[in-house]
Amino acid sequence: MNLKQPALPRVHSPKGFTMKVIRAPYLVAGCLAALLLAANGVRAEESDASSVSDDGLKAAGERIRQTGQQLQKDIQEKLEHLRKERAALTARQAAERKQEAERARQQAEKDRAALAATKEARQREALLASQEKARREATERAAEIERAHQAELKAKEEEEAALERAQKESLDAYKAGAKQQKLGTQLQFGVDL
Repeated sequence: MNLKQPALPRVHSPKGFTMKVIRAPYLVAGCLAALLLAANGVRAEESDASSVSDDGLKAAGERIRQTGQQLQKDIQEKLEHLRKERAALTARQAAERKQEAERARQQAEKDRAALAATKEARQREALLASQEKARREATERAAEIERAHQAELKAKEEEEAALERAQKESLDAYKAGAKQQKLGTQLQFGVDL
């Protein structure tokens, strides 16, 4: 007498785990109640009519015992099946936790690498900016020095040009004065002082 049970309904717990409801105890209790009623009926008939033989009682007792053993065997098989399912579930959850921990570790490693790369990029940008600033300042200083040199050179050229003009004017003035002296000395011929 192999009793095949229908698929067990799933009940969800508040933590999100799915549990199967076991109906085997209810089934066993129902079968035992039916057997007790049948046994009580047999006793009632026996007390009422003595036509029931001991062989009939022994056969009924044997069927009850076999049914009880079969129920016990079915319950034991179901219990073993549930234990295996629970062990498999526990192993799967442990593997999932391990995978999640590994994923978290890898993500943390990626985040650390990204942070280090970002930090390095910022340092590189800061270094490039500082080098650019130093280069710009050096160019400005060189340009300022060049302007100062150009201004000094221009001042020297202007001074030189002014000296040349002054020399030329002085020479022109000297030549003009020399002509006037020649004219004036011509009037005084023969006078030597």
